[in-house]
Amino acid sequence: MKADDDSDNRSAPSAWNTAAIVAGLREQRTRLLADRKLTVRPPKLPARRALIGVMEAMTAALFPNRLGQYDLADDGIDYFVGHTLDVAFGTLCEQIERELFFFATDGGARHQARTQATAITRKIGAALPAIRGLLETDIRAAYEGDPAARSVDEILACYPGITAVIHHRIAHQLYLHGAPLVGRIVAENAHSATGIDIHPGAQIGRSFFIDHGTGVVIGETAVIGTHVRLYQAVTLGAKRFPAAADGTLLKGNPRHPIVEDDVVIYSGATILGRVTIGRGSVIGGNVWLTHSVPPGSNITQANTRIPPDENTLP
Repeated sequence: MKADDDSDNRSAPSAWNTAAIVAGLREQRTRLLADRKLTVRPPKLPARRALIGVMEAMTAALFPNRLGQYDLADDGIDYFVGHTLDVAFGTLCEQIERELFFFATDGGARHQARTQATAITRKIGAALPAIRGLLETDIRAAYEGDPAARSVDEILACYPGITAVIHHRIAHQLYLHGAPLVGRIVAENAHSATGIDIHPGAQIGRSFFIDHGTGVVIGETAVIGTHVRLYQAVTLGAKRFPAAADGTLLKGNPRHPIVEDDVVIYSGATILGRVTIGRGSVIGGNVWLTHSVPPGSNITQANTRIPPDENTLP
């Protein structure tokens, strides 16, 4: 009988002293507004959960035969894709508007947030056919690069690297077209789901494959060419963070690696700074690299082999 009484007590708000906690949180919010010299409550940020739904819908629209509605008939594909995109674009536009409104500095900019959000959403929609073409090269690269893959459908359904790349292709467009926060949230949702952290600013060419993927980090200003393959725990990061005179970090300067075409980087490799990995190079596992290497290099922990300069006499 006592257990039942305890259960009833636990369901009462007074059991947790909730009123005092609410008051404490209100005090912290009020002080924060005062510290920031804000006279009104800040607007709402884009919602991560809403953007998860947007990406699920867009993925289904991009691959309706594989990831769309289960009982989808051939003559209903276009209707399904159109309806799914209409709903997704409406939600995406709302989230982009939230971002623009949040960062607006004057009333005029806030008034234009809806118009700007609509224009950005249209640009994302217009990019989807090209994104679909890029993704097909990524899926094909994964199939050709993994002997364990039995079909391209298995890759699309199972491989975290492909999930991360799908999100990145769309997040990158958001980043380019004026919605970097929404793009970052899309990327971080993929990061949470896959363990693969790709900043939406990174430039990635076609036929890109991340095998296994857990722990991969690709920084904002990284540039990756075509037909590049990365394995788990690879980092393409920054070596240092330049600061202004007041100590604040400088934003946007190129600080991450350039990886040229046909490069393979094996698990655990860390490449830092604005260095260039030449075309056709192979970077071995657990290598720590902070300098550029020419095309065709083979860099391992045990030995380093860099092709001789053709202009150098033996």
